[in-house]
Amino acid sequence: MSPRVAVVTDSTAYLPPEEVSRRGIVVVPLQMIVGGRALDDVTRTEGTSVGDMLRERGQVTTSMPAPRRFTDAYAEAAARGATGIVSIHLSAEMSGTVEAARAGAEHSPVPVDVVDSRSIAMGLGFPVLAAASAAAKGATRTEVADAARRRAESIRSFFYVDTLEYLRRGGRIGAAESLLGSALMIKPILHISDGAIVPLEKVRTASRAIARLEDLAVEAAGTGRVEIAVQHLAARSRAETLAARLRRRVPSLAEVIVVEVGPVIGAHVGPGMLGVTISTGEPLVSTGP
Repeated sequence: MSPRVAVVTDSTAYLPPEEVSRRGIVVVPLQMIVGGRALDDVTRTEGTSVGDMLRERGQVTTSMPAPRRFTDAYAEAAARGATGIVSIHLSAEMSGTVEAARAGAEHSPVPVDVVDSRSIAMGLGFPVLAAASAAAKGATRTEVADAARRRAESIRSFFYVDTLEYLRRGGRIGAAESLLGSALMIKPILHISDGAIVPLEKVRTASRAIARLEDLAVEAAGTGRVEIAVQHLAARSRAETLAARLRRRVPSLAEVIVVEVGPVIGAHVGPGMLGVTISTGEPLVSTGP
């Protein structure tokens, strides 16, 4: 029997597909604009990776979903039996997606709570999984929304980019703009604070940046039960190596997953990005059938 409260999110969560399918999560895609053509975030040219797309096509812009797409998603969930919906999205500091969801909710056939995760990628994904877990246990709409907010408050996200140029182009650089003057001389480590991307540290080489990411993740994990997501763009070898090291260094680790981000985030961070998201609390990622 399907949960009475449906969970909706957007494509920038980049959740593992098996989790989306198993939990019945509805995903509304953001869009990228390539050569004047709008494509859904999940769309890729056959045989072309996201990294290759950005390198070959240069300027790629992104766009939030139209409110109508949310209204349609809510109507679909209601048609499947949902009596309420919790819709959880990337930070309003980075996108107008939350406002589009709220506008779409005005025409939903059932009540909708819209939650701003104040994050992105698995910083959004973990709160979505927390909400879906609560819904599966029969929680009310308010309880499901609260589960998402509590998990969002526990999240720590750090990431490294090879260059700040992609963040500058997309206007998502925020306080990290202060690093642009020395961007050719540094490898910045950034984090998400109050829903925005802000600088954390500056190092001189990629290897030192990745080592520092590892240390930051270990420090943030502490001694409690945690799950970690290692996210990357066109840097799977780096990501797998980092994940393996975290498995050895974090004794309380419940699970570590490796996820490649898609075109919408990719357009703002560029190839080579490596990020770590630490989630504390009840384990959420399935490790079995």
